[in-house]
Amino acid sequence: MGSLQAPPVSILNRYTGPEFQPIYSTKVTVSGGEAGHGRASGVARSDDGSLDVELRLPSELGGKGGGTNPEQLFAAAFAACFHGALTLLATRNRIAVRDARVEVAVAFGRDPMDGLFMLTANVLIHLPGVERSLAEELVRSTERFCPYAKMTRSGIASIVALAP
Repeated sequence: MGSLQAPPVSILNRYTGPEFQPIYSTKVTVSGGEAGHGRASGVARSDDGSLDVELRLPSELGGKGGGTNPEQLFAAAFAACFHGALTLLATRNRIAVRDARVEVAVAFGRDPMDGLFMLTANVLIHLPGVERSLAEELVRSTERFCPYAKMTRSGIASIVALAP
């Protein structure tokens, strides 16, 4: 088995087609588990079997904890995507970003606009050894490039439908 490799910098090349062009897709299914409630006791499984996690309601929301939750999964996905985009852009621009870290803090709470629920996400990037103005420029470029940052800023194309 070979060593793990980052994607090629050529993935940064702009696409000029007329429609969305899928490069990778996946499907995750959540079932309700013991409590019959995906968030409280569910199981999340990907179609290829690589993801298989028990979901548990955090104690702050009245659960027992003891498993991951949607906010942690979203924070991990956002941080991983942003980190990957950051390192690709840094590589293309010949900027050394050794020991770069991306922390994403996600909060689930009440929405004052409609009284229901919303999420907030705060992204903190650590770029030790990179001159501050250069680091700021790299972070701004990554924010424009990273699909998760774009999604949280502009929304996501989404279709919600009942299965036949």
